[in-house]
Amino acid sequence: MTGFARTEGVCGPVSWIWEARSVNGRGLDVKLRTPSGLDALETVARERANALFKRGSLQVTLTLARETAAAQLKIDHAFVQRVLEEGRAYEERGLAAPPRWDGVLALRGALVSEDASDSEDDREALVAALSAGVVAVLERLRDARRTEGRALQSILSNLLDDIERLTRLARETAGDAPAIIAERLRQRIAAVAPEIAIDPARFAQEAAIIASRGDVTEEIERLLAHAAEARALIARDEAAGRRLDFLAQEFAREANTLCAKAADIALTRIGLDLKTAVDQLKEQSANVE
Repeated sequence: MTGFARTEGVCGPVSWIWEARSVNGRGLDVKLRTPSGLDALETVARERANALFKRGSLQVTLTLARETAAAQLKIDHAFVQRVLEEGRAYEERGLAAPPRWDGVLALRGALVSEDASDSEDDREALVAALSAGVVAVLERLRDARRTEGRALQSILSNLLDDIERLTRLARETAGDAPAIIAERLRQRIAAVAPEIAIDPARFAQEAAIIASRGDVTEEIERLLAHAAEARALIARDEAAGRRLDFLAQEFAREANTLCAKAADIALTRIGLDLKTAVDQLKEQSANVE
């Protein structure tokens, strides 16, 4: 869900730049930064972002620049009049010389900018141009995230290949578990009470009970089913991040159970490799919208 986009344009004496950045997020969070007086843009930006995105933390920034040559200066006569009146008392007492015009006009506030873009029509045109600009930058951000998504689809597919391969290998290895458990039980009995004759029927019953506790058939079937569902999700042209997050948790649960039930070191090693692949899948699913 990471991405960056930029658009720029000019409206009269004002040039503008929109920049949009996106990072991972569990939900959709849009932060808009604009100069004061342009609050109307927030509604446009949020509505378009909600239509284009489902997840991610978005930061959208507007930068404005105004051509100084387009501004016309005029004298603030009321300000200058107050300055002259306040200074007259000092002149009459001989504490100050009469002011010069270059000195008066150099005072801050004596000259003010009168810009034609402050008219209502020009302001509406600027807001319209900026609204179109924020829509354009969000659409470019969507395209950038789609490009990343296509690369991410290949990564997820490879991780699912690993999960399916390890799950099938676990199924093959788990098929030897009953014999391993029976042999282990036989050795334990022989070590503890070698003089006791083993009843074959009772021994088979006990071995079957122990083997059933370590049966991982259900876990393997669920892992394969989750992998098939995850493949279907990443193949669709729609938001799949939250569902993939849920599936990653289910993958982790089944892998943990498989490791806990493992009857031998070979199955345990497969389970640990499976957990590693699942952790990578969970990490990458956070990048999916």
